[in-house]
Amino acid sequence: MKTIYILVPEHAVLQAVADPQYCFNTVNEFLQVSGKGPLFKVQLVGAQRQVQFSGNQFSVTPDLLLEETGVADLVIAPALFGDMEQAVNANTKMIKWLNWQYQEGAEIASLCVGAFLLASTGLLNGKKCSTHWGYMNAFREMFPEVLVQDGSIVTEQNRLYTSGGATSYWNLLLHLVEKYTDRPTAILVSKYFAIDINRSSQSAFAMFTAQKNHNDEEVKKAQDYIEKNIEERLTIDDIAAFVALGRRSLERRFKQATNNSVLEYIQRVKVEAAKKSFESSRKNINEVMYDVGYTDTKAFRTTFKKITGLTPIEYKNKYNKLAVA
Repeated sequence: MKTIYILVPEHAVLQAVADPQYCFNTVNEFLQVSGKGPLFKVQLVGAQRQVQFSGNQFSVTPDLLLEETGVADLVIAPALFGDMEQAVNANTKMIKWLNWQYQEGAEIASLCVGAFLLASTGLLNGKKCSTHWGYMNAFREMFPEVLVQDGSIVTEQNRLYTSGGATSYWNLLLHLVEKYTDRPTAILVSKYFAIDINRSSQSAFAMFTAQKNHNDEEVKKAQDYIEKNIEERLTIDDIAAFVALGRRSLERRFKQATNNSVLEYIQRVKVEAAKKSFESSRKNINEVMYDVGYTDTKAFRTTFKKITGLTPIEYKNKYNKLAVA
């Protein structure tokens, strides 16, 4: 019997507590129907006897307090809600407990922005990590020693598992189901919950937002220039001249301020504009490509797929109602 502890932290997303419980209990039911015994003992663990959710509209009573637990086979840290620093600070007891569990041999998985709680232990330092695409910049600022993976749905390294944003954590749950049981059981669970078991990237869902939470005015000026001239074939030298900086100085300061190189930022801004056009206009692929400053079809397709995980036509067909019709 495998012991699974699901944490019930303060500021947690209720569904991210309920879903893993539902998932592994469902696996037990499937195993029993097939003539096998249940494999998982699933328990909720909290720092207090009752935890409030959604402005006290809901409450959860954990099965065990932190001090009442033994060593688990797997610990799951659910997604958090609201200000991440406040959420982490409200759960300091769990940080010490997670370290103890890991040192004693437990595997630990975080769901979505539950990665903030896991990273606070220091266990992810120097290791790969997935989290919600919308929180990557904030995560990098809080935990610069963690190797955040852009677009990844699931990462696994040294008994630590992390997942991408929102419902992407279901792909991590399926990954864990397969690890502890087998592939046929994971496929059965994926079909039961209508989850695409092979989804490996959250890039198609990501929306690029200008990374201007910094104090470098020349870099902000460069960002504005890029965003206002997406139809142009921009070069780094042109941008450096516009902001009166040397090329090397601009590249160094730009990377430090935005976590993107100048070229990466140009590409992301152009692709984001292309995505919006594909979603809402009747323009064909070439028209959109020209609108965002590309003249080479292969280069545009390669860059678009690198950032979104989909080709331009796949993206248009997926998100444009007119294309679907």
